[in-house]
Amino acid sequence: MPFITSSYLPFFSFVSLFAYLRLSTCAINPDKVSFDQNYYNTWGFYHFSSINNGTEVRLSIDEYSGSGFMSNHTYGSGFFRMRMKIPNKDSLGIITTFYLTSQQNNQPAGNHDELDFEFLGGHGTPYTLQTNVFSNDNGGREERVALWFDPTADFHTYKILWNQHQIVFYVDKIPIRVFKNNTGIGVNYPSQAMSVVGSLWSDTTWAAHGQQINWTQAPFVAYFQGFNINGCLKDIDSTSQCNSTHYRWNGPRYMGLDQTEIVTYEKVRRKYLTYSYCSDRGSLHPECPRRTLE
Repeated sequence: MPFITSSYLPFFSFVSLFAYLRLSTCAINPDKVSFDQNYYNTWGFYHFSSINNGTEVRLSIDEYSGSGFMSNHTYGSGFFRMRMKIPNKDSLGIITTFYLTSQQNNQPAGNHDELDFEFLGGHGTPYTLQTNVFSNDNGGREERVALWFDPTADFHTYKILWNQHQIVFYVDKIPIRVFKNNTGIGVNYPSQAMSVVGSLWSDTTWAAHGQQINWTQAPFVAYFQGFNINGCLKDIDSTSQCNSTHYRWNGPRYMGLDQTEIVTYEKVRRKYLTYSYCSDRGSLHPECPRRTLE
Protein backbone atom coordinates (compact mmCIF):
# COMPACT_ATOMS: atom_id res chain seq x y z
CA MET A 1 0.00 0.00 0.00
CA PRO A 2 1.45 3.44 -0.95
CA PHE A 3 2.48 5.95 1.65
CA ILE A 4 -0.27 8.43 2.53
CA THR A 5 0.78 12.03 1.82
CA SER A 6 -1.07 15.10 3.03
CA SER A 7 -2.60 15.62 -0.43
CA TYR A 8 -4.47 12.34 -0.11
CA LEU A 9 -5.75 12.79 3.44
CA PRO A 10 -9.00 14.56 2.45
CA PHE A 11 -10.05 11.37 0.66
CA PHE A 12 -9.71 9.23 3.77
CA SER A 13 -12.36 9.11 6.46
CA PHE A 14 -11.14 8.97 10.01
CA VAL A 15 -12.24 5.34 10.19
CA SER A 16 -10.36 4.36 7.03
CA LEU A 17 -7.24 6.13 8.24
CA PHE A 18 -7.47 4.34 11.57
CA ALA A 19 -7.81 0.99 9.81
CA TYR A 20 -4.80 1.83 7.65
CA LEU A 21 -2.71 2.71 10.68
CA ARG A 22 -3.74 -0.52 12.35
CA LEU A 23 -2.66 -2.46 9.28
CA SER A 24 0.69 -0.67 9.29
CA THR A 25 1.59 -2.49 12.50
CA CYS A 26 2.37 -5.49 10.28
CA ALA A 27 5.93 -4.17 10.13
CA ILE A 28 6.26 -4.39 13.91
CA ASN A 29 7.96 -7.38 15.48
CA PRO A 30 4.83 -9.41 16.36
CA ASP A 31 6.49 -10.87 19.44
CA LYS A 32 6.92 -7.39 20.93
CA VAL A 33 3.28 -6.32 20.65
CA SER A 34 1.46 -6.12 23.99
CA PHE A 35 -1.50 -8.43 24.58
CA ASP A 36 -3.70 -5.50 25.66
CA GLN A 37 -3.22 -3.78 22.33
CA ASN A 38 -5.30 -6.34 20.43
CA TYR A 39 -6.88 -8.76 22.93
CA TYR A 40 -8.74 -9.05 26.22
CA ASN A 41 -9.32 -11.84 28.75
CA THR A 42 -12.86 -13.22 28.34
CA TRP A 43 -13.19 -15.90 31.04
CA GLY A 44 -11.24 -17.69 33.77
CA PHE A 45 -9.86 -14.43 35.12
CA TYR A 46 -8.01 -16.08 38.01
CA HIS A 47 -6.35 -18.48 35.57
CA PHE A 48 -5.01 -15.73 33.33
CA SER A 49 -1.80 -13.73 33.71
CA SER A 50 0.13 -11.36 31.48
CA ILE A 51 3.93 -11.61 31.77
CA ASN A 52 7.09 -10.24 30.15
CA ASN A 53 5.74 -6.69 29.88
CA GLY A 54 2.54 -7.89 28.28
CA THR A 55 4.22 -9.73 25.40
CA GLU A 56 3.33 -13.18 26.77
CA VAL A 57 0.17 -14.66 28.29
CA ARG A 58 -0.08 -17.58 30.67
CA LEU A 59 -3.32 -19.60 30.85
CA SER A 60 -3.83 -22.32 33.43
CA ILE A 61 -6.51 -24.91 34.08
CA ASP A 62 -7.50 -27.06 37.04
CA GLU A 63 -10.64 -29.07 37.78
CA TYR A 64 -12.55 -25.85 38.45
CA SER A 65 -11.76 -23.60 35.48
CA GLY A 66 -9.65 -22.90 32.45
CA SER A 67 -9.27 -19.54 30.73
CA GLY A 68 -9.45 -17.75 27.39
CA PHE A 69 -9.05 -14.53 25.47
CA MET A 70 -10.45 -12.85 22.36
CA SER A 71 -9.42 -10.09 19.96
CA ASN A 72 -10.81 -6.58 20.44
CA HIS A 73 -12.01 -6.51 16.85
CA THR A 74 -13.38 -8.77 14.11
CA TYR A 75 -11.76 -9.41 10.74
CA GLY A 76 -12.88 -10.27 7.21
CA SER A 77 -9.64 -11.81 5.91
CA GLY A 78 -6.03 -12.03 6.99
CA PHE A 79 -2.90 -13.95 7.85
CA PHE A 80 -3.28 -14.74 11.55
CA ARG A 81 -0.56 -16.15 13.75
CA MET A 82 0.11 -17.17 17.33
CA ARG A 83 3.17 -18.58 19.06
CA MET A 84 2.24 -21.25 21.59
CA LYS A 85 3.72 -23.67 24.07
CA ILE A 86 1.17 -26.21 25.29
CA PRO A 87 0.96 -27.94 28.70
CA ASN A 88 3.36 -30.75 29.47
CA LYS A 89 2.74 -33.49 32.05
CA ASP A 90 0.02 -36.11 31.52
CA SER A 91 -2.36 -33.77 29.67
CA LEU A 92 -4.81 -36.07 27.90
CA GLY A 93 -8.10 -34.18 27.56
CA ILE A 94 -6.54 -30.75 28.12
CA ILE A 95 -7.26 -28.72 24.98
CA THR A 96 -5.18 -25.71 23.96
CA THR A 97 -6.67 -23.68 21.13
CA PHE A 98 -5.99 -20.87 18.69
CA TYR A 99 -8.86 -20.16 16.31
CA LEU A 100 -11.05 -17.70 14.44
CA THR A 101 -14.79 -17.59 15.05
CA SER A 102 -17.82 -15.52 14.09
CA GLN A 103 -19.53 -16.63 17.30
CA GLN A 104 -19.29 -13.90 19.91
CA ASN A 105 -19.34 -14.25 23.71
CA ASN A 106 -22.51 -15.80 25.17
CA GLN A 107 -24.09 -16.36 21.76
CA PRO A 108 -25.46 -19.79 20.74
CA ALA A 109 -23.35 -21.64 18.20
CA GLY A 110 -25.93 -21.85 15.42
CA ASN A 111 -24.59 -21.78 11.90
CA HIS A 112 -21.35 -19.90 12.29
CA ASP A 113 -17.90 -19.73 10.68
CA GLU A 114 -14.85 -21.02 12.53
CA LEU A 115 -11.26 -22.07 11.78
CA ASP A 116 -9.62 -24.16 14.52
CA PHE A 117 -6.25 -25.21 15.80
CA GLU A 118 -6.86 -27.60 18.73
CA PHE A 119 -4.18 -29.47 20.66
CA LEU A 120 -5.80 -32.50 22.26
CA GLY A 121 -3.18 -33.13 24.95
CA GLY A 122 -1.74 -36.55 25.58
CA HIS A 123 0.54 -38.83 27.55
CA GLY A 124 3.61 -37.65 25.60
CA THR A 125 4.93 -37.45 22.07
CA PRO A 126 3.64 -37.56 19.44
CA TYR A 127 1.04 -34.92 20.28
CA THR A 128 -2.10 -34.61 18.16
CA LEU A 129 -3.01 -31.30 16.52
CA GLN A 130 -6.58 -31.14 15.21
CA THR A 131 -7.89 -28.61 12.71
CA ASN A 132 -11.52 -27.99 11.84
CA VAL A 133 -13.50 -25.75 9.49
CA PHE A 134 -17.00 -24.48 10.21
CA SER A 135 -18.69 -22.78 7.26
CA ASN A 136 -22.14 -21.48 8.18
CA ASP A 137 -22.74 -24.92 9.67
CA ASN A 138 -21.76 -27.24 12.51
CA GLY A 139 -18.32 -28.18 11.20
CA GLY A 140 -17.59 -31.88 11.05
CA ARG A 141 -14.44 -31.32 8.98
CA GLU A 142 -11.85 -32.48 11.51
CA GLU A 143 -8.35 -33.49 10.47
CA ARG A 144 -5.60 -34.67 12.80
CA VAL A 145 -1.84 -34.57 12.48
CA ALA A 146 0.71 -36.31 14.74
CA LEU A 147 3.28 -33.56 15.26
CA TRP A 148 6.90 -34.31 14.41
CA PHE A 149 8.19 -32.24 17.36
CA ASP A 150 7.35 -31.76 21.03
CA PRO A 151 5.03 -28.70 21.30
CA THR A 152 5.44 -28.66 25.09
CA ALA A 153 9.20 -28.06 24.98
CA ASP A 154 9.30 -24.68 23.26
CA PHE A 155 7.24 -22.10 21.37
CA HIS A 156 6.16 -22.85 17.82
CA THR A 157 4.27 -20.65 15.35
CA TYR A 158 0.77 -21.55 14.17
CA LYS A 159 -0.79 -19.54 11.33
CA ILE A 160 -4.10 -19.37 9.49
CA LEU A 161 -4.30 -17.81 6.05
CA TRP A 162 -7.87 -16.84 5.18
CA ASN A 163 -8.70 -15.14 1.91
CA GLN A 164 -11.28 -15.49 -0.85
CA HIS A 165 -9.28 -18.27 -2.52
CA GLN A 166 -8.26 -20.63 0.24
CA ILE A 167 -7.71 -21.31 3.93
CA VAL A 168 -4.30 -22.68 4.86
CA PHE A 169 -3.20 -23.93 8.29
CA TYR A 170 0.56 -23.60 8.88
CA VAL A 171 2.89 -24.98 11.55
CA ASP A 172 6.27 -23.18 11.56
CA LYS A 173 5.78 -22.11 7.91
CA ILE A 174 4.81 -25.65 6.88
CA PRO A 175 1.30 -25.98 5.42
CA ILE A 176 -0.53 -28.89 7.03
CA ARG A 177 -4.01 -28.31 5.64
CA VAL A 178 -5.63 -26.50 2.71
CA PHE A 179 -9.35 -25.79 2.41
CA LYS A 180 -10.17 -24.32 -1.00
CA ASN A 181 -13.05 -22.03 -1.86
CA ASN A 182 -15.35 -24.51 -3.59
CA THR A 183 -18.57 -22.51 -3.55
CA GLY A 184 -18.87 -23.36 -7.25
CA ILE A 185 -19.73 -26.97 -6.34
CA GLY A 186 -22.02 -26.07 -3.45
CA VAL A 187 -19.52 -26.01 -0.55
CA ASN A 188 -20.03 -23.24 1.98
CA TYR A 189 -16.98 -21.05 2.50
CA PRO A 190 -16.30 -18.90 5.60
CA SER A 191 -17.29 -15.30 4.90
CA GLN A 192 -18.56 -13.91 8.21
CA ALA A 193 -16.44 -11.46 10.23
CA MET A 194 -14.45 -13.40 12.81
CA SER A 195 -12.64 -12.76 16.08
CA VAL A 196 -9.28 -14.30 17.02
CA VAL A 197 -9.43 -16.51 20.12
CA GLY A 198 -7.10 -18.48 22.39
CA SER A 199 -8.19 -20.78 25.19
CA LEU A 200 -7.35 -23.63 27.53
CA TRP A 201 -10.17 -26.00 28.48
CA SER A 202 -10.91 -29.70 29.04
CA ASP A 203 -12.96 -32.51 27.52
CA THR A 204 -13.33 -36.17 28.51
CA THR A 205 -15.35 -37.36 25.50
CA TRP A 206 -13.96 -36.84 21.99
CA ALA A 207 -10.58 -35.41 23.09
CA ALA A 208 -9.82 -37.90 25.87
CA HIS A 209 -11.68 -40.83 24.27
CA GLY A 210 -13.74 -41.32 27.42
CA GLN A 211 -10.72 -41.44 29.73
CA GLN A 212 -10.55 -39.37 32.88
CA ILE A 213 -8.27 -36.35 33.07
CA ASN A 214 -5.41 -36.74 35.51
CA TRP A 215 -6.19 -33.71 37.68
CA THR A 216 -3.40 -34.66 40.11
CA GLN A 217 -1.12 -33.08 37.48
CA ALA A 218 -2.95 -29.73 37.66
CA PRO A 219 -2.52 -26.90 37.13
CA PHE A 220 -1.84 -27.38 33.43
CA VAL A 221 -0.28 -24.30 31.85
CA ALA A 222 -0.14 -22.98 28.27
CA TYR A 223 1.78 -19.95 27.01
CA PHE A 224 0.95 -17.60 24.13
CA GLN A 225 3.06 -14.98 22.32
CA GLY A 226 2.80 -12.88 19.16
CA PHE A 227 -0.16 -10.55 19.60
CA ASN A 228 0.12 -8.51 16.42
CA ILE A 229 -2.83 -9.18 14.08
CA ASN A 230 -2.48 -9.00 10.30
CA GLY A 231 -6.11 -8.79 9.28
CA CYS A 232 -8.72 -6.68 7.51
CA LEU A 233 -10.78 -4.96 10.21
CA LYS A 234 -14.54 -5.36 9.79
CA ASP A 235 -16.14 -3.94 12.95
CA ILE A 236 -14.38 -0.55 12.71
CA ASP A 237 -15.16 -0.08 9.01
CA SER A 238 -17.98 -2.34 7.83
CA THR A 239 -17.45 -1.15 4.25
CA SER A 240 -13.86 -2.40 4.20
CA GLN A 241 -13.13 -4.43 1.07
CA CYS A 242 -11.50 -7.41 2.73
CA ASN A 243 -10.96 -9.24 -0.57
CA SER A 244 -8.96 -6.33 -1.98
CA THR A 245 -5.49 -7.12 -3.33
CA HIS A 246 -4.24 -4.11 -1.37
CA TYR A 247 -3.93 -6.69 1.38
CA ARG A 248 -0.92 -8.85 0.60
CA TRP A 249 -2.65 -12.08 1.68
CA ASN A 250 -5.23 -11.59 -1.10
CA GLY A 251 -2.67 -11.24 -3.88
CA PRO A 252 -1.58 -13.79 -6.50
CA ARG A 253 1.09 -15.20 -4.16
CA TYR A 254 -1.63 -16.57 -1.86
CA MET A 255 -4.09 -17.90 -4.43
CA GLY A 256 -2.47 -21.28 -3.88
CA LEU A 257 0.61 -22.93 -2.41
CA ASP A 258 3.94 -22.29 -4.11
CA GLN A 259 6.03 -25.21 -5.36
CA THR A 260 8.11 -25.50 -2.18
CA GLU A 261 4.99 -25.47 -0.04
CA ILE A 262 3.36 -28.13 -2.19
CA VAL A 263 6.30 -30.47 -1.59
CA THR A 264 6.28 -29.98 2.20
CA TYR A 265 2.47 -30.15 2.33
CA GLU A 266 2.38 -33.46 0.51
CA LYS A 267 5.09 -34.84 2.79
CA VAL A 268 3.16 -33.87 5.92
CA ARG A 269 -0.04 -35.38 4.57
CA ARG A 270 1.74 -38.58 3.64
CA LYS A 271 3.72 -39.06 6.86
CA TYR A 272 1.81 -37.34 9.69
CA LEU A 273 -1.90 -37.16 8.83
CA THR A 274 -3.68 -39.62 11.12
CA TYR A 275 -7.31 -38.77 10.37
CA SER A 276 -9.37 -36.84 7.81
CA TYR A 277 -13.14 -36.40 7.81
CA CYS A 278 -13.10 -37.33 4.13
CA SER A 279 -12.12 -40.87 5.08
CA ASP A 280 -15.40 -41.70 6.82
CA ARG A 281 -17.76 -38.76 6.18
CA GLY A 282 -16.74 -37.81 2.67
CA SER A 283 -20.19 -38.48 1.26
CA LEU A 284 -21.51 -35.59 3.38
CA HIS A 285 -19.02 -33.09 1.98
CA PRO A 286 -18.79 -32.32 -1.76
CA GLU A 287 -15.18 -31.09 -1.45
CA CYS A 288 -13.97 -34.60 -0.58
CA PRO A 289 -12.66 -36.77 -3.44
CA ARG A 290 -15.31 -39.17 -4.65
CA ARG A 291 -14.54 -42.81 -4.06
CA THR A 292 -15.37 -45.33 -6.75
CA LEU A 293 -16.75 -48.74 -5.92
CA GLU A 294 -14.51 -51.63 -6.91
